[in-house]
Amino acid sequence: MKHLQQVLSFVRRWSSWALSIKKASSSSPKKALHLYSKMHRNGVPFDSFCILFTLKSSTHLHSLPIIHHLHTHIIKLGFISQIHVTSCLLNAYIRLSFIDACVLFDEMPHRNNVTWNTMILGYLRYGDMNKARELFEEMPQRNGVSWSSVISGYTTVGSYMQSLYLFRRMLFVEGTKPDQVTCGAVLSGCAHMGSRGLLGGKSVHGFIVRNGWELNAEIGAALVNMYAKGGVLRNAAKVFELMDERDVVAWTLMICGSAKCGLNKEALVVFEKMQMDGIKPNELTVTGVLSACAHGGFVEEGRRYFKMIEEWGLEPRVQHYACLVYLIGKSGKLEEAYEIIRTMRVEPNVVVLGSFLSACKEHKQFGIAERVIEQVLRMANPDNDRGLYSLIADLYVIGEKFEQAERLKKSMVNECVRQAKRLSFDRNVFI
Repeated sequence: MKHLQQVLSFVRRWSSWALSIKKASSSSPKKALHLYSKMHRNGVPFDSFCILFTLKSSTHLHSLPIIHHLHTHIIKLGFISQIHVTSCLLNAYIRLSFIDACVLFDEMPHRNNVTWNTMILGYLRYGDMNKARELFEEMPQRNGVSWSSVISGYTTVGSYMQSLYLFRRMLFVEGTKPDQVTCGAVLSGCAHMGSRGLLGGKSVHGFIVRNGWELNAEIGAALVNMYAKGGVLRNAAKVFELMDERDVVAWTLMICGSAKCGLNKEALVVFEKMQMDGIKPNELTVTGVLSACAHGGFVEEGRRYFKMIEEWGLEPRVQHYACLVYLIGKSGKLEEAYEIIRTMRVEPNVVVLGSFLSACKEHKQFGIAERVIEQVLRMANPDNDRGLYSLIADLYVIGEKFEQAERLKKSMVNECVRQAKRLSFDRNVFI
């Protein structure tokens, strides 16, 4: 009986160290590490929980030497064969030293889905999609996290068809049920494909309906975005109306989708409803609203909404100024548009100035355009802003500056020739 009490006392004392380290790790990683060192000095036997809590806490210190020291201690204590300990160590290395993570993964005597998925996420984090896919295919058994990670990875790097292909393979070949995160990633990819992604997006929507999922903020917003960018605003509106909760993201997507489809007045109606619902706009919402005003020619509304930006607790951004300059300039009030540019709180970029020059061309006013042409030419990049160079050349013609127009067009042609020669050289290098 006495011996049993001693054993129970020892176990309680042992567990209390682990609990103390866990409690300390949430507030002070250094304190958790200090407790771990104290255990070592006092000769208290370690269990896997002490090591796990110390590892998790020490990762937040962003100190690779500490992780190396703990790794050495884990090997000495014989815990390297315990999968949950090595998984935690692998996660620490992925955050601090991916090379060490690769070495540890190759040397691990046992692997489970957690370690495989951790390593896949590591490759995705460091931008190696091919290696992540290679590991994914090597996995003895894939789970929902594995599929979701790789599908989201392909969406992130812009390989939208691959993400859709893997989704179909996951569902119809391997029979793994996707979660909402996976469906959201696929819908995001379909949205980027525009009308080409509609068929795939509709199949994902069908899966959501068949499984009786509620249209929460994330899934609802993903569907609205997919349908709006695919040009099927009616479906986007239906999904929007069925959503249980609508946050600023969903409202913004509906506003921007309406504007993109040319329904500018409807976009402003949606925005007014959003305000009535007490939803505070963000910077992207304001961009969508001002864009709708600009393309719809709603001058007074545009001025009013621009003045309200600060009332919403936001700062006017360069894209907001670009929309306002385009709106005012398009209406023929070029002096007012120029004054907006002159008094901007942020440095005007080529988009703002290009909007102004476009309005000048539309109203055939070279004199006022000439005030910013030199500034635009200093900022413009011949590789990316050829349309802007063409616009300025057309303005020179309007102003009967034929020599400048010809010189600008020749420089554009010469730049195209140089790029063609460079491209030809690059191709020859690899032949």
